[in-house]
Amino acid sequence: MDHFLHQNGILHAEDVALPEIAAEVGTPFYVYSTATFERHYRLLDEALSGLDHLICYAMKANSNQAILTLMARLGAGVDVVSGGEYRRAIAAGFPGERIVFSGVGKTRAEMELALTGGIRQFNVESEPEMHILSAVAEKLGKLAPITVRVNPDVDAKTHEKIATGKAENKFGIPISRAREVYAEAANLPGLDVVGIDVHIGSQLTDLEPFEQAYMKVAELTHVLRADGHDIRRLDLGGGLGIPYERSNNAPPLPVEYGEVIKRTVGDLGCEVEIEPGRIIAGNAGLLVSNVIYVKSGEDRDFLIVDAAMNDLIRPAMYGAYHDIVPVVEPAAGVELTPYDVVGPVCESGDTFTKGRDLPPVGPGDLIAFRSAGAYGAVMASEYNTRPLIPEVLVHGHQFAVIRQRPTFDEIINRDIVPKWLKG
Repeated sequence: MDHFLHQNGILHAEDVALPEIAAEVGTPFYVYSTATFERHYRLLDEALSGLDHLICYAMKANSNQAILTLMARLGAGVDVVSGGEYRRAIAAGFPGERIVFSGVGKTRAEMELALTGGIRQFNVESEPEMHILSAVAEKLGKLAPITVRVNPDVDAKTHEKIATGKAENKFGIPISRAREVYAEAANLPGLDVVGIDVHIGSQLTDLEPFEQAYMKVAELTHVLRADGHDIRRLDLGGGLGIPYERSNNAPPLPVEYGEVIKRTVGDLGCEVEIEPGRIIAGNAGLLVSNVIYVKSGEDRDFLIVDAAMNDLIRPAMYGAYHDIVPVVEPAAGVELTPYDVVGPVCESGDTFTKGRDLPPVGPGDLIAFRSAGAYGAVMASEYNTRPLIPEVLVHGHQFAVIRQRPTFDEIINRDIVPKWLKG
């Protein structure tokens, strides 16, 4: 469920009509619902009731400071994958003990930053990383808390570009080598081994891969404890999918996901962490765009809109689907027309969908791309010197711009022309 509904024929974000926002900030823009973020977080929190747990919001899904501040105030932890994200987390008010640092390529500088500023744990992905982290921690006179990310070789049954738990993927160490890697970690003076980490992919719509992976983690927990390791924390990653297509069967509910966790690892006496991103942010945001032209082609009609692949790259990158709806609700029973919905960027890949049946729309009409709150604004670029688009947060009857659209002068003046080219 989200809080984007038609009221009196006009699509609203909570209690704010989208044309009102468009009139103030221009199009295209992203708009997020505070109530939806809060609801999704609480559903996950309730799903893990009875377990000692921490929900660590995966900020790579949407890292706007306003969203992070909202999540911090709800009591969430946060999962970061770079030094920049760590700085965002601190700036948004997350204490170090609620920050988990993931990622396959952590640098010495990033390790030092987190150890100095405070960290809950590092999710270590390789033996070379373990050795570097131990050395950095020793130099600082600190002990680095770690989990080791194990790769369980489980097929997440998701898009190949967002699968992370198969043997062929770059993430983690093979679970078959876990005992020797943990033994090595225990002997490094700068490390404190606190648990196990696993994450098998994103946008999972089936609970079976989670169950397979978590059963392997449970088995590994018993083995490592028998080897003398104090395994007290399990980081189970994220990845639960959202319903991008309203007409399709919905992915599993958070409560069903929670039941899998309780059934597989709930009796181990470990603190459980999960790292949801998409399921919290995805359906909490829309991309709102204006129709520029309706163009008739040889065998199809094109809807040319002012949003483009640089604003929302998921369709071009993954062939991702987003529901597209008119902001003005069409009359009941209106005849639908198939359109290719495309943007103005000079790439054939700048196509949001092909042959999508939509109600008639014309130049100047507003349309909304649903489920755009995750991996939308964070992956945007200024390709074709198109400014990054505004982000807006709604709270009941109020809305605020939480990222401004830069001016063309601001974009151009970032470039530096060397002295020898001047004059």
